[in-house]
Amino acid sequence: MKKHLTDQKIGIIVQIIDGWTGKLTWNLLIAKVEPVCGLYSRQGLEKHSRIKSAFNSRKSHVRNERGSSIAHLSDVEAKLLERLERVEAENRRLTKENNDLLGQFVRWQYNASAKGLAENNLNAALPSIDRELTSARKPKKKVSGMTNFKRAKDE
Repeated sequence: MKKHLTDQKIGIIVQIIDGWTGKLTWNLLIAKVEPVCGLYSRQGLEKHSRIKSAFNSRKSHVRNERGSSIAHLSDVEAKLLERLERVEAENRRLTKENNDLLGQFVRWQYNASAKGLAENNLNAALPSIDRELTSARKPKKKVSGMTNFKRAKDE
């Protein structure tokens, strides 16, 4: 099993969920994700809020579909309908994520004001990074072995 999901892999998994048609279970999702991102457990996928939210949203949407038959549509129409459903699912998911983030900002605003932070403190620019100083330094010698580690630590 893989250890960590990167933001890029989470995005890929969420896109897979957005385009899902038919029955959706964690086992089916894991099987679909494995060739693309590697093997992850249900718990590993479910602990990421974006994946869990997209999964639950798509699962409820699939449940509410009443067996809409696309058998009578041409191949082009079926592909367009599938793409439309994927885009609509992505739109619903992004709207929910946006609302969740807006709620998070409201919490942050309240907590910041409760701690006495003003808006100008929160909007202050980040300190600049002096890249010249970093590149002007001499590269450190590589330390190997425990004795060198102790010596470097004592310095």
